[in-house]
Formats: sequence, structure tokens, C-alpha cells
Amino acid sequence: MASEPDTTEVREQHQFCQGALEEYLCRSLPGFPVEPCEVLTIRQYSSGQSNPTFYLKKGLKTYVLRKKPYGPLLPQAHKIDREYWIQKALFAAGFPVPEPLLYCSDVSVIGTEFYMMQHIKGRIFRDITLPEVGPAERSALYIAIVETLAKLHSFNVNSLGLQDYGRGTGYCKRQVSTWMRQYQAATHIHIPVMTELSEWLMSNLPDDDNEITLIHGDFRIDNIIFDPREARVAAVLDWELSTLGHPLADLAYTLAFCFWPRTLKPIKMLNLQNVNSIAGIPSSEELITIYSRFRDTCTSPYNLNFFLALSYFKLASISQGIYARYLLGNSSAENSLEFSSVVRPLAEVGLLVAKKITFNTGSPLCNSGELFQQSIEGKKILQKMKDFMKKHIFPAEKEIVEYYARKKNSPDIWRKPGVMEILKEKAKAEGLWNLFLPAVSGLNQLDYALIAEETGKCFFAPEVINCHAPDTGNMEVLYLYGTEEQKKQWLEPLLEGKISSCFCMTEPDVASSDATNMKCNIQRDGDSYIINGKKWWSSGAGNPSCKFAIVMGRDKTTSASRYKQHSMIIVPMDTPGVKLIRPLSVFGYFDYFHGGHFEIHFNDVRVPATHLILGEGRGFEIAQGRLGPGRIHHCMRSIGAGETALRILCERSAQRVTFGKKLYHHEVVAHWIAECRIAIEQARLLTLKAANKIDAMGNKAARKEIAMIKVVAPRAVLKVIDCTIQICGAAGFSEDFPLAQMFAYIRTLRVADGPDEVHLSAIAKLELLDQARQMNAHL
Repeated sequence: MASEPDTTEVREQHQFCQGALEEYLCRSLPGFPVEPCEVLTIRQYSSGQSNPTFYLKKGLKTYVLRKKPYGPLLPQAHKIDREYWIQKALFAAGFPVPEPLLYCSDVSVIGTEFYMMQHIKGRIFRDITLPEVGPAERSALYIAIVETLAKLHSFNVNSLGLQDYGRGTGYCKRQVSTWMRQYQAATHIHIPVMTELSEWLMSNLPDDDNEITLIHGDFRIDNIIFDPREARVAAVLDWELSTLGHPLADLAYTLAFCFWPRTLKPIKMLNLQNVNSIAGIPSSEELITIYSRFRDTCTSPYNLNFFLALSYFKLASISQGIYARYLLGNSSAENSLEFSSVVRPLAEVGLLVAKKITFNTGSPLCNSGELFQQSIEGKKILQKMKDFMKKHIFPAEKEIVEYYARKKNSPDIWRKPGVMEILKEKAKAEGLWNLFLPAVSGLNQLDYALIAEETGKCFFAPEVINCHAPDTGNMEVLYLYGTEEQKKQWLEPLLEGKISSCFCMTEPDVASSDATNMKCNIQRDGDSYIINGKKWWSSGAGNPSCKFAIVMGRDKTTSASRYKQHSMIIVPMDTPGVKLIRPLSVFGYFDYFHGGHFEIHFNDVRVPATHLILGEGRGFEIAQGRLGPGRIHHCMRSIGAGETALRILCERSAQRVTFGKKLYHHEVVAHWIAECRIAIEQARLLTLKAANKIDAMGNKAARKEIAMIKVVAPRAVLKVIDCTIQICGAAGFSEDFPLAQMFAYIRTLRVADGPDEVHLSAIAKLELLDQARQMNAHL
């Protein structure tokens, strides 16, 4: 048979009589296969540092067996009967645990007590950075973990019949004493810092040591089975340390990875490390907020440092116990020897955490004063971007503007100036390339938002680093939803900057703010699709390097719901029937640099069925996945443009004199400067909040914040540009300043990213739902 993942042959020190077990299960476990022709196979799970755990398969039935280890054991350890009864109570209450099936106290069967439980199929992650999944799913998985923990802590222990499961009040004091006793019983050398840490903990017990909930005691990611496909907890495992106690002890233990020092080498069970720079993993603050909202408790636990220190003290004691079992020869872990080396470092980290001293994690415990904190890598790349802008981008601005002024009436006006390729090569060499895509750059949305703001200060900077629309959105679509063939043919050259693309969604003959009005038809015909329809405002279509369009259309013949009729498909620009009709001007500007905004007609355009993205009727699904992060980018680039406009405003008001004094000495101008700064700061904070929420909870959870910034950011920046034009007078309308073109571009966002009115309606609806939930929560 195929081996169960993460299992080995039963190790020599844990072997037992398989025949005796099978005979017992045949007569005691309902539903256990009794046919002699079916062989019982037993394998041992590699994980499990305490109680040995085994995978059983007979016929089509699979089970998990958990038992005590053989030999001398530490006092009060390995109480597997408690594990069985807590799982039984929680399973009955609907909490995600494997169903407990049978408990055997008869040690004559396999030499120790044991219990049987349901085998749950799913995903177990051993690496807390979750490299197997993308940033959005990574974030959703962490949110699921914290929400599951909050659900556990929300149970009424009396209703579960577990009021006598633990000793209740005084939990923290007992924990310090218990783990110090466990450590002393297992220690082989004296480690003074363990004594120092235990004394600090005993002297700083929290005042609320009488708060009691059901707690897990070892709640970490590799004790959780996730659903095979969804970001949902299917089962929580390993209840050996569960009891009644303070819920913050569980929460702090779960968050310990946020403060893990880089100098301490991770080892299997202690596979914690600094993950603050991993895209998609929420910060400790975000996880605490999610937990607190679920339980309706304080979002700033003042004594969290105590519980973090207790977590490290506990981990140090557990590590010492694992090594002690290795010396006794009855350890359940293959890597038990490694644990002797981490006891002292864990205790030292515990003391640092206890005293709130900053150490080399990249994320100091004390608040840096930043409301939204970037990762270390994000700060590094942002500084590189600022240096690159100063050294290369701004000096090239005059040359590029003059190039388009000379080419205005030339037939090759859509061709990019040669300096652009030079700048792109320099950006690649600096590592400033494809920063918008978390899977490639390793940056999260918050990190990239601040970089996008910097690039927004110059109209061609986003393209220099291959982070310009519409290519960014198309690359996101192909990365998230494209087939391997589509990625190879279209995504890879886009990521390399060898080609460009356009996006065809808006139509001239219908109100496109409601995409269900769409008339462009995509119809299946054998192994092809035929596209007929008109599109416009297809940005970048005039660029000679534009090789394909992603086209959204609908199947008018389907009986599916109105949101399941639309599909997206890749259409090469040289396909017969694709015709560029005309470029559209924006307030008189043709936007030559960005390849224009074209009206395109599709007349019986036939493309292979393999060009369809994700599947028929999934266009809206793709659009929603595309628009969240992309519109964060638009907003932050807009704010960068606002900063440029405000700089011009301040410079002009300091240069010009009216009625005997500098412009900024006029009170009305001084007020404009102040109000513009306020508007930019407000828009930036709201946009960063949206980016932060996307990182922590995904696009869907951040819908309201995304809708708000789509309204706020363009309005705020338009105000700044308008004030600057007014200060510049007649010059502000000319091409001597970038203000008129900036105004035209920013004004389009109030339509191109969806009309303000649509966003306002969505915000109102979401706010009403939030208010209703809060009202119901208090009833």
C-alpha cells in the first residue's frame, strides 16, 4: 500500500504485539474489519515528541492509535486518558477534533494504555512559513488557526461537562511551578538562566490569574490538520497538555514564532523562526486583533510579555524532557538528541521577552511607533527604490518628456524611447523588478504599497520596474488562474519584460459600471472560442510590444446566473478579426507613453479553447481576484503623484510674489498647503490600512477598505493637484508642468476603477452588515 505521509516503520523501542491489538479491535471497536484476508498495516508517525502515534489501515478503514511510551516516565506526564475524554467532549460540541472511538486501559493488550480515533485526511504543515501555498492562502490559514483557538476559548466549560477538568484559578502560578519541577526532574546539567526566568515569572504573575477557559496547551501549526482544499481547520491534534487555565497562555504560545530569534536554529517540533518578512503571514498585532474580535475582548493585552516568557520557559522545559527521554531510551522522536542544545537559548529568549528587550528578530517587542510596520525586506527595497528614483528616474524625466514632444506627429509615436530599455536593465540589476507580485518579490501588500507610492512620483517609473498597469493585473491573473501552458507562453515573457499586454473589459455601447450589461460574446465552437464585440479604453494596446489581450465577454446562450455567464480569454493581438479602431484621448491627452487607450473591435475572432482562463463562467471570479491588490497600487501611485504636486505647490509659493509678499505668506495659500498635507496623510493611512488588511485577511475581508480608498485617494489627490494648478496660474494648465496630465490621469480613476457612486453604495451595504453583526453580538 502507499505509505501514509510523515510515517515510518514502527521504531524498535515502540514495537508491540500487532496480533493482540488486532484481536482486541475486532471484538471491541465497532466497524473494525474482521475479514482475515485483509491485512492490518501499522506505521508510526515521525512527529509526536511525547506519546507515540500510529497510523492503522485494514481494508478500506483507517485509524489513528495513540499510546503511552514504555519505561519510566516523568511525573504527571502522558495522561492519554485525559486526551481521549477532552476530544470526546469537544467532538460532541462540534469543535474540529478527530472522533475518539475507543479507550483501552488494559495494558496487557499492547503493553500500555492507548486510545483509537478517527483518521482525518488533510494537510499538515511542518514549516510555519507555509512555502507550499501562496500569500493569500497563507494569510487565510493563519486566520483560521487564530479563529479556531478563539472558538476553543469561547466554550462554556460547564456546558461541556468539563468544570473539573483542571484546577482552575491560579493557573499561571501552577504553570511556573509545574514546568520548573519537570525541568528539574529531567535536567542533566545546571542552567542558571532557567532559575532566573522562573523567579522572574513567579514575581510577575498577572493580576487576572483567575480567568479560566478550556485551553489546549500546545496549540501550534503542526498540531493542526487543514482541509485538503480550503483554508479551514479540519482537526486539532495532541491534547496531552490541555486543561482549564488562562487563555492568553495559549495565544502567546501560538504567537511565539513572531519573536523567534534568528540566532536560534529551528528543529522539527521547535520549527519556529522569524517570519515577519514572509508575504501573507499576519503580524502578531493582526493575529491578536482577529482573536480579540472573535472573542470580543481587549485587543491590547497588557501582560502579553508574561505569557510569551512563560511560553519560552515551557518550551525549554519540554526540550529538556525530550532529551531526558532520549537518555532513558524511550523517546518518541528521532531527533531527540538535538533538544539538549536549545534549552539555554530558549530560556535566554524568555528573559528578553519578559523584560521587553529588543533582540535580533527583526521585529522588536516594543512598538516602533509605526502604525503599519513594513517587513525588514520591504524597508530595504523601499530605500533602494528611493535611491534608484533619485539616481536614475528623475534625471531621465526631461529626456523622455522631450522625446514625446518631438514625436507628437510621428507615426511611431507609440514606440518607447531607447532610454527606457537602459533604465529597465539597471532596475533588473538592482533587484527592482516585478515587486508587485508577492510570490516573486516576497513582499506583502503593505510593503509594496509604499514602493508604489514612490514610483507614482514619476509617470514612467512603474514601467521601469515592470510594475505598470495593465500588465500587473494581467500577470496576477495568469499567475493565479493560468494553466502551465498559458504561463509559459504569456506570463513568463511578461515577467521578463519582453512583451506587454492589454485588458479588454469596458464597452462603448453599454453602462460598464454594471459588467452584467456586457455585450461582447464569447461562444464555444468545437475546440475554439469565437469572440464578437466592441471594447474601448484598452490601455496599452498601441504599444508595439503589446502581444495579447485578456478579453472578458459573456455567453448569451447560457442559462447560468448573471454572474456565471462571463469568461476571460487570451487573444493574441495578431489574430485575424482583431482591429484597433482609434486611440481615445483623456482631456485632450493621448497618453502616448502608456500605449494609449484604444477602442478595439473583435469580428469573428477565433482562438483555441486552451486560451480560456480558469473555465467558462468564471470571469467575475477572476475579476474580483484581480482588482483588490491592483487598486491598492493605483491608489498608492496616486498618492505619490499627490506628493509631487504638493512639492510643486510649495516651491511655486516660495518663488512667486503677489501684493508685496511671497505666496505662502498669504493665509489662504498657507491653508491650502496644510489641507493638502492633511488630505495626503489621510488617504495614505486609509490605503495602508487596506493593504494591511489584505495581507492579514485577504481581498474579500478587505472589501470595505478597498472600496473606501477607491473613493478617497483620487478625491484627495485631485484636491492637491487643483490647488497646485491654482498656485501656478496659467502655467499650471500648460505642458511646462505635469499638473494638467496628472489631473487628467487621476480624474479617470474615479471612473476607471469603478464610479464613486458604486463604491459608496457598496461601502454603505457593508457598513450596515457590520453594524447588524455587532448589534446581534451584543444581544
